[in-house]
Amino acid sequence: MFLFLVVALAVVVAAVTLAVVSGGDSGPLPDAPPERLRDSLPPDRPVGRADVERLRFPLVARGYRMADVDDALGRLGAELAERDARIADLESALAGARAAAHRHVSMEKPEPEEQQ
Repeated sequence: MFLFLVVALAVVVAAVTLAVVSGGDSGPLPDAPPERLRDSLPPDRPVGRADVERLRFPLVARGYRMADVDDALGRLGAELAERDARIADLESALAGARAAAHRHVSMEKPEPEEQQ
């Protein structure tokens, strides 16, 4: 049994040595390009709910690529801030229009009815 293990170990060492020596001519494998974010947020229109639901970040050794996540969150934050400002402007304009309409209605005096 011991002799079998020694022969098996010698065969494995010989196979590994042969693989290393014969494979050394081609050089090391080239580095694979990093996986990039495929479904980026649309640059030509506002981001919608469907865009956010389709958004998938590529996985790397320790989770997600920080740059891709930071870019997406920055874009979403800017769009939300822009929408919040637009909503505030519209609510302010609506409140002003309602106040003006209320003043206009309250300033009109009812005309006295003609007495017979």
